[in-house]
Amino acid sequence: MRVLAVVHQDDAGPGVFAAVARERGELELWRPDEELGPRLVEVDPDAVMVFGGAMDTHQEAEHPWLRREKQWLAGVLDRGVPVLGVCLGAQLLAEAAGGSVRRTSEPEIGWRQISLVPEAGADPVLGGLPARFTGFQWHSYEAVPPRGMVELARSTRALQAYRVGDWAWGIQFHAEVDASSLESWIAGYGADPDAVASGLDPHRLRDETKPLLGAWNELGRALCARFLDVAARSPGRHSGPLSPAPSGYVSSSIRASTAR
Repeated sequence: MRVLAVVHQDDAGPGVFAAVARERGELELWRPDEELGPRLVEVDPDAVMVFGGAMDTHQEAEHPWLRREKQWLAGVLDRGVPVLGVCLGAQLLAEAAGGSVRRTSEPEIGWRQISLVPEAGADPVLGGLPARFTGFQWHSYEAVPPRGMVELARSTRALQAYRVGDWAWGIQFHAEVDASSLESWIAGYGADPDAVASGLDPHRLRDETKPLLGAWNELGRALCARFLDVAARSPGRHSGPLSPAPSGYVSSSIRASTAR
């Protein structure tokens, strides 16, 4: 199985998802902010995972690659390649599918309660989660997927998980985050105006994290495994050559040797 991880910054990579993906086969990394396009291989990747970042989906003037990535994601969806988007990745996925993104009433930063909706019970990826759980969040925007999507989880402030069609999922919570990435976010919280305005206390957040992170990482690994199980059964697997990239794309890629 070939899994493509779309990573937007050094401290927001596949995290605990990386080991799960490597157990299934090959994990490749694409940095859209550094490379115009992922390597064009003979067949599509078997699964795509799109991760977070400090930028927002509307900041195309500051980050021109965002538009290219959305166009590429739309093509991936058209071909039926399984996709899992996390935080920013869930928001980009929503826009690529014809939805939108909006600012939440208040940012969600830290450990928050998340509840599955009844429809999640039959979902092959989210259905394995507890009906209520405490998850790690760091976002000020939320995805508004297109009509026809299946809502799967919510917090008191935002949509937390959804499915578009049979092969694409978005999760707002950071099921992938590992200890090193989380520490980087906490240490650098001052660069996030919303985190500062919310009165985030880095020492308190570290203390809250210590007893929760181990079980959270187990939940994340299991969620990723279920997604890859679904991807292994998808009809889009080994479906043929990648669809043409948008005008101006140059093909390239790097192999992920480590994950953060």
